[in-house]
Amino acid sequence: MTTTAPRVDGRAIGLAHYASRAVLEHVLAPHGVTFLQFVTLRLASVTDGPAGETALIDGVAGTVKVDEAEVRRAIGDLHGAGLLTSEEPSGVRLTEAGRELYATAAAETTAIADRLYAGIPEEDRSVAGRVLALVTERADAELAALRK
Repeated sequence: MTTTAPRVDGRAIGLAHYASRAVLEHVLAPHGVTFLQFVTLRLASVTDGPAGETALIDGVAGTVKVDEAEVRRAIGDLHGAGLLTSEEPSGVRLTEAGRELYATAAAETTAIADRLYAGIPEEDRSVAGRVLALVTERADAELAALRK
């Protein structure tokens, strides 16, 4: 455990992100899904009814900041693995196997997240959440301006 708290900056945020993501990828590997595929399954799982494929692609690309082509590949791989199925018109839905895999992996990652955040006061988590939400908002605006 660190004895002196680092100043929150891009490096500190990045270190926490990459450490957490490495744990997530380790948990996902035995399930045969990648980080991007898991994010896609998550967004498809929270949709009431079939997810519009365009909305799903936009949602995943916007969340993870990847090219739409990468999301399309992930969706194709999930189709091929029998975890997503197509629904008309232009929709996708989790299969039963997709729901089971997502539920299992989500439960495993939730248990790990509980351990990672254990003992951190709620007030500290709230402050960190507000700071990270503001940084995310500003970074999204910067990215949008750069893409113009």
